[in-house]
Amino acid sequence: MRPYPILYSFRRCPYAMRARMAVMQSGVTCELREVVLRDKPAAMLELSPKGTVPVLQLPDGAVLEESLDVMHWALSANDPDNWLDTADASADLISQLDGSFKSALDRYKYYVHHPERSQSDYRDEGAQFLSLLEEKLAANCGAGLCGPRITFADIAVFPFIRQFAFVVKAWFDEAPYPLLQTWLSARLDSSLFLSVMTKYPAWKPGDDVLLFGG
Repeated sequence: MRPYPILYSFRRCPYAMRARMAVMQSGVTCELREVVLRDKPAAMLELSPKGTVPVLQLPDGAVLEESLDVMHWALSANDPDNWLDTADASADLISQLDGSFKSALDRYKYYVHHPERSQSDYRDEGAQFLSLLEEKLAANCGAGLCGPRITFADIAVFPFIRQFAFVVKAWFDEAPYPLLQTWLSARLDSSLFLSVMTKYPAWKPGDDVLLFGG
Protein backbone atom coordinates (compact mmCIF):
# COMPACT_ATOMS: atom_id res chain seq x y z
CA MET A 1 0.00 0.00 0.00
CA ARG A 2 1.08 3.57 -0.66
CA PRO A 3 1.99 5.50 2.51
CA TYR A 4 -0.25 8.49 1.68
CA PRO A 5 -3.37 9.15 -0.38
CA ILE A 6 -2.58 11.00 -3.60
CA LEU A 7 -4.61 14.13 -4.32
CA TYR A 8 -4.60 15.53 -7.85
CA SER A 9 -5.63 19.17 -7.74
CA PHE A 10 -5.64 22.45 -9.65
CA ARG A 11 -5.15 25.53 -7.53
CA ARG A 12 -7.88 27.71 -9.06
CA CYS A 13 -10.57 25.07 -9.56
CA PRO A 14 -13.44 25.66 -7.08
CA TYR A 15 -14.15 21.94 -6.79
CA ALA A 16 -10.51 21.30 -5.92
CA MET A 17 -10.52 24.24 -3.49
CA ARG A 18 -13.31 22.83 -1.39
CA ALA A 19 -11.68 19.41 -1.37
CA ARG A 20 -8.34 20.87 -0.26
CA MET A 21 -10.00 22.89 2.50
CA ALA A 22 -11.68 19.78 3.89
CA VAL A 23 -8.40 17.85 3.76
CA MET A 24 -6.56 20.67 5.51
CA GLN A 25 -9.31 21.03 8.11
CA SER A 26 -9.23 17.31 8.86
CA GLY A 27 -5.48 17.18 9.36
CA VAL A 28 -5.16 14.19 7.03
CA THR A 29 -1.89 14.11 5.11
CA CYS A 30 -1.95 13.59 1.33
CA GLU A 31 0.59 13.62 -1.44
CA LEU A 32 -0.42 16.66 -3.50
CA ARG A 33 0.01 16.63 -7.26
CA GLU A 34 -0.74 19.96 -8.93
CA VAL A 35 -2.27 19.56 -12.38
CA VAL A 36 -2.16 21.78 -15.47
CA LEU A 37 -5.56 21.23 -17.05
CA ARG A 38 -4.32 21.69 -20.61
CA ASP A 39 -1.69 18.98 -20.03
CA LYS A 40 -3.20 16.48 -17.63
CA PRO A 41 -0.84 13.79 -16.38
CA ALA A 42 -1.37 10.29 -17.72
CA ALA A 43 -1.27 8.90 -14.18
CA MET A 44 -4.38 10.94 -13.27
CA LEU A 45 -6.24 10.04 -16.45
CA GLU A 46 -5.61 6.36 -15.80
CA LEU A 47 -7.37 6.75 -12.46
CA SER A 48 -10.14 9.03 -13.70
CA PRO A 49 -10.60 9.22 -17.49
CA LYS A 50 -13.08 12.11 -17.20
CA GLY A 51 -10.07 14.32 -16.53
CA THR A 52 -11.47 16.67 -13.89
CA VAL A 53 -10.09 17.54 -10.46
CA PRO A 54 -9.99 16.70 -7.66
CA VAL A 55 -9.04 13.05 -7.91
CA LEU A 56 -8.00 11.20 -4.77
CA GLN A 57 -6.30 7.81 -4.86
CA LEU A 58 -6.46 6.09 -1.49
CA PRO A 59 -3.64 3.88 -0.20
CA ASP A 60 -5.69 0.75 -0.97
CA GLY A 61 -6.08 1.83 -4.60
CA ALA A 62 -9.67 3.08 -4.36
CA VAL A 63 -10.36 6.31 -6.24
CA LEU A 64 -12.61 9.25 -5.33
CA GLU A 65 -13.27 11.58 -8.23
CA GLU A 66 -15.94 13.92 -6.86
CA SER A 67 -15.09 16.85 -4.60
CA LEU A 68 -17.93 16.19 -2.16
CA ASP A 69 -16.77 12.60 -1.78
CA VAL A 70 -13.27 13.84 -0.98
CA MET A 71 -14.71 16.23 1.59
CA HIS A 72 -16.74 13.48 3.26
CA TRP A 73 -13.76 11.12 3.26
CA ALA A 74 -11.44 13.66 4.88
CA LEU A 75 -13.92 14.83 7.49
CA SER A 76 -14.97 11.27 8.31
CA ALA A 77 -11.36 10.71 9.37
CA ASN A 78 -11.33 13.81 11.58
CA ASP A 79 -13.91 16.57 11.90
CA PRO A 80 -12.67 18.93 14.62
CA ASP A 81 -15.42 21.51 14.18
CA ASN A 82 -18.25 19.06 13.43
CA TRP A 83 -18.84 20.21 9.87
CA LEU A 84 -20.46 16.93 8.94
CA ASP A 85 -23.25 17.54 11.46
CA THR A 86 -24.99 19.66 8.82
CA ALA A 87 -23.97 17.75 5.68
CA ASP A 88 -27.38 16.13 5.22
CA ALA A 89 -29.22 19.39 5.90
CA SER A 90 -27.13 21.17 3.28
CA ALA A 91 -27.65 18.60 0.52
CA ASP A 92 -30.44 20.50 -1.26
CA LEU A 93 -28.49 23.75 -1.13
CA ILE A 94 -25.35 22.15 -2.55
CA SER A 95 -27.43 20.43 -5.23
CA GLN A 96 -28.71 23.84 -6.38
CA LEU A 97 -25.17 25.19 -6.28
CA ASP A 98 -23.69 22.40 -8.38
CA GLY A 99 -26.65 22.43 -10.76
CA SER A 100 -28.48 25.58 -11.82
CA PHE A 101 -26.11 28.06 -10.16
CA LYS A 102 -22.95 26.51 -11.61
CA SER A 103 -24.58 26.57 -15.05
CA ALA A 104 -25.39 30.28 -14.69
CA LEU A 105 -21.91 30.99 -13.30
CA ASP A 106 -20.18 29.37 -16.27
CA ARG A 107 -22.29 31.33 -18.73
CA TYR A 108 -21.83 34.56 -16.81
CA LYS A 109 -18.05 34.17 -16.70
CA TYR A 110 -17.69 32.89 -20.26
CA TYR A 111 -20.61 34.77 -21.80
CA VAL A 112 -18.75 35.32 -25.07
CA HIS A 113 -19.16 31.60 -25.72
CA HIS A 114 -22.90 31.79 -25.00
CA PRO A 115 -24.14 34.68 -27.17
CA GLU A 116 -27.76 33.57 -27.05
CA ARG A 117 -28.19 35.75 -23.93
CA SER A 118 -26.42 38.74 -22.42
CA GLN A 119 -23.90 38.58 -19.60
CA SER A 120 -26.29 40.48 -17.34
CA ASP A 121 -29.01 37.89 -18.04
CA TYR A 122 -26.73 35.11 -16.84
CA ARG A 123 -25.73 37.22 -13.83
CA ASP A 124 -29.37 37.78 -12.92
CA GLU A 125 -30.00 34.05 -13.15
CA GLY A 126 -27.11 33.34 -10.79
CA ALA A 127 -28.17 36.13 -8.47
CA GLN A 128 -31.30 34.16 -7.56
CA PHE A 129 -29.00 31.78 -5.70
CA LEU A 130 -27.18 34.69 -4.07
CA SER A 131 -30.51 35.91 -2.74
CA LEU A 132 -31.16 32.48 -1.25
CA LEU A 133 -27.78 32.54 0.47
CA GLU A 134 -28.48 36.01 1.83
CA GLU A 135 -31.72 34.70 3.35
CA LYS A 136 -29.96 31.74 4.92
CA LEU A 137 -27.28 33.97 6.41
CA ALA A 138 -29.95 36.32 7.76
CA ALA A 139 -31.58 33.38 9.55
CA ASN A 140 -28.24 32.69 11.27
CA CYS A 141 -27.23 36.28 12.08
CA GLY A 142 -24.75 36.20 9.20
CA ALA A 143 -22.61 33.51 10.82
CA GLY A 144 -23.23 30.59 8.46
CA LEU A 145 -25.44 29.08 5.80
CA CYS A 146 -26.82 26.14 7.77
CA GLY A 147 -26.35 27.32 11.33
CA PRO A 148 -24.75 30.03 13.45
CA ARG A 149 -21.24 28.85 12.53
CA ILE A 150 -19.17 27.66 9.61
CA THR A 151 -20.20 24.18 8.47
CA PHE A 152 -19.88 21.77 5.55
CA ALA A 153 -22.18 23.92 3.41
CA ASP A 154 -20.14 27.09 3.84
CA ILE A 155 -16.96 25.39 2.66
CA ALA A 156 -18.68 23.58 -0.21
CA VAL A 157 -20.35 26.78 -1.46
CA PHE A 158 -17.66 29.38 -0.84
CA PRO A 159 -15.28 28.74 -3.79
CA PHE A 160 -18.11 29.17 -6.29
CA ILE A 161 -19.38 32.39 -4.75
CA ARG A 162 -15.79 33.63 -4.83
CA GLN A 163 -15.67 32.87 -8.54
CA PHE A 164 -19.02 34.53 -9.22
CA ALA A 165 -18.11 37.63 -7.23
CA PHE A 166 -14.85 38.20 -9.06
CA VAL A 167 -16.32 38.06 -12.56
CA VAL A 168 -17.33 41.71 -12.09
CA LYS A 169 -16.25 42.52 -8.55
CA ALA A 170 -17.57 46.08 -8.66
CA TRP A 171 -21.08 44.77 -9.34
CA PHE A 172 -20.90 42.24 -6.51
CA ASP A 173 -19.64 44.84 -4.05
CA GLU A 174 -22.65 47.07 -4.79
CA ALA A 175 -25.24 44.29 -4.95
CA PRO A 176 -27.91 44.05 -2.19
CA TYR A 177 -26.24 41.18 -0.36
CA PRO A 178 -24.46 42.74 2.63
CA LEU A 179 -24.37 39.54 4.70
CA LEU A 180 -23.05 37.50 1.78
CA GLN A 181 -20.40 40.14 1.07
CA THR A 182 -19.21 40.03 4.68
CA TRP A 183 -19.32 36.23 4.69
CA LEU A 184 -17.26 36.04 1.50
CA SER A 185 -14.70 38.50 2.80
CA ALA A 186 -14.29 36.48 5.99
CA ARG A 187 -13.79 33.27 4.04
CA LEU A 188 -11.24 34.92 1.72
CA ASP A 189 -9.25 36.16 4.72
CA SER A 190 -9.49 32.92 6.66
CA SER A 191 -6.31 31.06 7.54
CA LEU A 192 -7.86 27.88 6.18
CA PHE A 193 -8.41 29.30 2.70
CA LEU A 194 -5.02 30.99 2.60
CA SER A 195 -3.35 27.76 3.66
CA VAL A 196 -4.66 25.86 0.63
CA MET A 197 -3.83 28.51 -1.99
CA THR A 198 -0.04 28.16 -2.08
CA LYS A 199 1.25 28.00 -5.64
CA TYR A 200 3.03 24.81 -6.62
CA PRO A 201 4.65 23.78 -9.90
CA ALA A 202 2.85 21.21 -12.01
CA TRP A 203 3.61 17.67 -10.94
CA LYS A 204 5.49 15.31 -13.23
CA PRO A 205 6.60 11.70 -12.72
CA GLY A 206 9.80 11.47 -10.74
CA ASP A 207 9.20 14.63 -8.71
CA ASP A 208 9.80 14.59 -4.98
CA VAL A 209 6.71 13.84 -2.91
CA LEU A 210 4.90 17.03 -1.83
CA LEU A 211 2.94 16.49 1.36
CA PHE A 212 -0.23 18.49 1.97
CA GLY A 213 -2.39 18.77 5.09
CA GLY A 214 -1.43 17.09 8.30
